[in-house]
Amino acid sequence: MLTILVLVIGGYFVGSLSSAIIVARLAGLGDPRTQGSGNPGATNILRLGSKRLAGIVLLGDALKGFLPVWLAQEVGANAWAVASVGLAAFWGHLYPVFFEFRGGKGVATGLGVLLGFSWSLALAVLGIWLSIFWCWRISSLSALCAAILAPFLAWWLVPDSAIRFAVVLLAIFLLWRHQDNIRRLLSGQEDRASKQN
Repeated sequence: MLTILVLVIGGYFVGSLSSAIIVARLAGLGDPRTQGSGNPGATNILRLGSKRLAGIVLLGDALKGFLPVWLAQEVGANAWAVASVGLAAFWGHLYPVFFEFRGGKGVATGLGVLLGFSWSLALAVLGIWLSIFWCWRISSLSALCAAILAPFLAWWLVPDSAIRFAVVLLAIFLLWRHQDNIRRLLSGQEDRASKQN
């Protein structure tokens, strides 16, 4: 139990390391929460003018979702513990303790968590994101469609109920964090290459 608790708390702290804020500050761009869309994610860093930094942020956010899950599996944690660690890392991104609990929307970190759970599930979800983005060029729409379909894909591709349950929670929280995007989509006001991640 102590090992599991350490892993869950560690996952949350790792998730709380906001790649966008750290990279932007190191690059002299200031706080991305006060610029562009106001969201600390790769899309906003791209909006601020740097593809290279956006790529670094994207990779950093995905890794902080993947690595805690991978570590939990490596130490032999059971499925419910692994699922809890993944959720903790994801929630750390959404509500980072190091940055006034003002985090991103969880797309890249969520994908990293899914990759830790199941590479086939992560690839299927990524495929949906890419397909929707290729058709409509709206990243928030891509993320929403991927989130909605992720639990169904998990039911098909992942045999463990703990991981399936975690994917449902990930999808719910990701949808919750995209409320503004959903309103703009419904009103036809959402921009292409939208404000999310």
